[in-house]
Amino acid sequence: MQIYEKTINVVIGTTKLPGELAVPPEPIGLVIFVHGSGSNRQSPRNRQVAHQLNSYGLATFLFDLLTPQEDMVDILIANTRYNFRFLADRVIKVTEMLKDREETKDLPLGYFGASTGAAAALYASSLLPGQIKAVVSRGGRPDLAKELLPMVESPTLFIVGEKDSQVLKLNTQAQKIMRAPNHLCILPGASHLFEEPGALEKVAELAGGWFIEYMEKTA
Repeated sequence: MQIYEKTINVVIGTTKLPGELAVPPEPIGLVIFVHGSGSNRQSPRNRQVAHQLNSYGLATFLFDLLTPQEDMVDILIANTRYNFRFLADRVIKVTEMLKDREETKDLPLGYFGASTGAAAALYASSLLPGQIKAVVSRGGRPDLAKELLPMVESPTLFIVGEKDSQVLKLNTQAQKIMRAPNHLCILPGASHLFEEPGALEKVAELAGGWFIEYMEKTA
């Protein structure tokens, strides 16, 4: 399968955030990845999931939430990794940019948030009612966007490892707050990073099914 790939700089004021777009033939939709704190678009776990989603006919976009300079400052004083309004604004800017591009402008949109990135994805989704067709959270921290969870309209899939007990508890609590359709999937034997053999493949399989189900409903 021939996949169209392009490196794109997202320009927000004077800030440039590099991103990588992958579009398979006749894509079903576009999934925007939102990485967690301390990570970036090179996350091997997100890249593995994205590659598998491409094989399902889903376009993907992985980008850096922070510049290298911002990331260095954040490591020292953690001034942005938990500023979810700031991070959500960046996710929204990226979303708007992709809606204006010829390759992606007509595609249904979804967010895939990992770890703390799930909070930023849900936060952004709540500010874009009706625009984000589905959200998937991998080992996410939806509790960090707790005040906005009732406003999220996007059907949301929470994927949590069986061994990730604290995050599992936080996801269960988040489910009770949400009004949008949602489902919690617990992966047997998996830990927070889904490093066990076959765990990430299962994450991608579940995510792909969720995105395709809700994107095809709007096609």
